Amino acid sequence: MNPFLLSAIAAIAVNGAFFAYAVAKKTDVVTDLSYSLSFALVAAAFIATGASSGPVALAPAALTVVWAARLGAYLFGRIRVAKVDHRFDGMREKPLKFARFWILQAVAVAVILLPVSSAAAAAARLRGFGAFQILGAAMWLAGFALEVAADAQKSAFKKAGKPGFIATGLWSYSRHPNYFGEALLWWGLFVYAAPALRGAQWLAALGPAFITALLLFVSGVPLLEKAADAKYGADPAYIDYKRRTSVFVPWPPRRATRSS
Repeated sequence: MNPFLLSAIAAIAVNGAFFAYAVAKKTDVVTDLSYSLSFALVAAAFIATGASSGPVALAPAALTVVWAARLGAYLFGRIRVAKVDHRFDGMREKPLKFARFWILQAVAVAVILLPVSSAAAAAARLRGFGAFQILGAAMWLAGFALEVAADAQKSAFKKAGKPGFIATGLWSYSRHPNYFGEALLWWGLFVYAAPALRGAQWLAALGPAFITALLLFVSGVPLLEKAADAKYGADPAYIDYKRRTSVFVPWPPRRATRSS
């Protein structure tokens, strides 16, 4: 089957099944699990159907399975503790309104996976491990490490019961280092596959561009910044943290303002 068609069908099938369960149970605890599982199942299907393509061509799919398994376990563990995702307040009991989330999630999965789908489609041209593959793999590894470390640091901060907001470790260099790591790893997969792309396959760049825009301007940074402003906006330490710390790309913090 065409990798792009397979990706779309699998994303719709997985999210459709989870939507039916979520509506029946009036629950949102499976939303993050369905997101990760969609990526994992599509990538696993690419590996199963492309067994003869060779390890270089299958690497993007394999790396996606690793990323999805880690993220799914982390997010599902988090929602099991929180019990509820307040993003869906007022939606769980309204199937048509709730359905919009699942439709958008299925579309997002298929779009974000474009570099992996393109690598599967161009498998015959991905035989050697050259400079682009080295650079792309390095970007993926750096992004994955950033995301894992940032999530671990934030989880440890919360489990320790410390008051306020986290501003240590990677969080002292970026207010959203986990999001930057996620964007970076998807750009890495695009770079990895780039030499093999031909014609319309270059639309694979829409995948990392989409997830980067989503995190920066839609469902990632803006929502968390708004929530943090509402909670800590009157705290001088938080105001100073925002002023000194990069919002997305990890960067050495600006110098503290000297008091007159």
